[in-house]
Amino acid sequence: MEEQFILRVPPSVAERLDRLLSENASSSSDDKSLDLTFSEDSRSGTFSVGNDHFPAFLLDLPGTVESYKTYDDSVLIKTADIGQMIMVKEEGDNVPDEVEYRHGLTPPMRDARRRRFRREPDLNPELVRRAEKDLQNIMAGGTAENIDVEAVEHEEDGEENARNASKKVEPKPPEKPDVPEAETAGGEPDRSDSDESDDSM
Repeated sequence: MEEQFILRVPPSVAERLDRLLSENASSSSDDKSLDLTFSEDSRSGTFSVGNDHFPAFLLDLPGTVESYKTYDDSVLIKTADIGQMIMVKEEGDNVPDEVEYRHGLTPPMRDARRRRFRREPDLNPELVRRAEKDLQNIMAGGTAENIDVEAVEHEEDGEENARNASKKVEPKPPEKPDVPEAETAGGEPDRSDSDESDDSM
């Protein structure tokens, strides 16, 4: 597996990079130099194109993106799982305040951290400790402490209602009225198709 990241740059920088990559690589000039350096926090740095410098930030994506390569345009080979992106900004643009990027790479993943991933519930640590202690007591053969009396009474009422419901007699299905069989005209029995086919022979 390879180590990869996504480089997201402003439109003006993207045009310059596109021109540099499409030109002949043998020609050398100062404008063709690219550089990316990070500061000590490993989250912010500088992206340089020629003599121009742009602020860059390493951000965590909300999901993992798989990348593939192909040699014959028919077989795809997975090369990496990408979880980070380097975002290059123009001078004076807003600096990201968090290391976790809110959006994904495509429009359906916009604001993905809020819309698609559930927030962890706010639990009281004391309540968790009590539930853990009660569970250990029950597993050891004891009883749980701090049981709510109303809940026990409610369960007893529910059991009585269930017993009463089971004692009810199921109603019998209604009887079908006797219907006399309809006779054919002239009192002759019905002829089937097989009878007619026998007469024709």
